[in-house]
Amino acid sequence: MTADAPTIRQAGTGDAEAISAVILRALRETNAADYTPEIISAVAAGFSPEAITRHMAGRRVLVAVYADNVVGTASLDGAVVRSVFVSPDFQRRGIGVALMTAIEALARAMASPRLLVPSSVTAEGFYARLGFVALRDEWHGAERTIVMEKPLA
Repeated sequence: MTADAPTIRQAGTGDAEAISAVILRALRETNAADYTPEIISAVAAGFSPEAITRHMAGRRVLVAVYADNVVGTASLDGAVVRSVFVSPDFQRRGIGVALMTAIEALARAMASPRLLVPSSVTAEGFYARLGFVALRDEWHGAERTIVMEKPLA
């Protein structure tokens, strides 16, 4: 990455509020094109700063930081990629790819044979470009999630 590019680092509990803000904004501005307001509200309820702090206890959470501001996040829960979000102002600048590259490196270091991601409809094309293949659809009420896989071996 260039000097102007965000850096990727391990998140700390002090990042929870900023991570929550990035996720909520991405949900409301980007994912809202593919999901109803009711689904967005239900998903958003799980990304309060307190919920983010709880996730940090059991997952490897990364952040992308630009000019001292968190602009993206991704986490790894075993071999499952979770909560990959980039602030709408920073989307399509390679930040999601940088986060996923770091997540993949963590998974390889843990000798995971594959990565799984429960993708939103919004992010399916992004993951496909990174080599993930759709395995199946899962439904959580009216919310469609596409479970995707990428072999690492």
